[in-house]
Amino acid sequence: MLTSPWFAALAIFLMRLVGITLDTLRTLLVMHGHKVWAWLAAFLQAFLFVVALSWVVTGMDDPIVITGYALGYATGGVVGIALERRLGLGHTHLRIVSPRRGAAIAQALREAGFAFTQVPGSGRDGTVDLINCGVVQRQVPIVLEIVEQTDPDAFVTAEVVRPMRRGIWRASIGGRS
Repeated sequence: MLTSPWFAALAIFLMRLVGITLDTLRTLLVMHGHKVWAWLAAFLQAFLFVVALSWVVTGMDDPIVITGYALGYATGGVVGIALERRLGLGHTHLRIVSPRRGAAIAQALREAGFAFTQVPGSGRDGTVDLINCGVVQRQVPIVLEIVEQTDPDAFVTAEVVRPMRRGIWRASIGGRS
């Protein structure tokens, strides 16, 4: 064990932060079928876990060391989620429902280069336009901004999907890929 409990707590905090961040990303990589990257993330996460745990066990009588472990674990989850959003792994299916401005949303999406399917529907209060739009995850904020500017009252849902066959999945919109 390291001689300074503060240094040990900091080192353990950093190992758990990186380890849990990797674990969060590993789960997403598995979901999206990235086997090699998922394997590498799992290996590094397990390695950091064993080292950090051995340091915690040898310094179990010091609350500073235990606190470093707990803080690293908690912070790693938050950092992992933020990093996943930033990386934008995978694809998302957006379902946009607009009672009045569906055609305008469709036109704005078309002008921005997005592919979608627009179908008429009926809701509680009458007719609506339903727009199904598949995008890479990092493009979701762009589509949401277009929808918000065109129809602030539109109802939007999103779900992570795995494209199976065909369709139009733009590689780059607005300089992003």
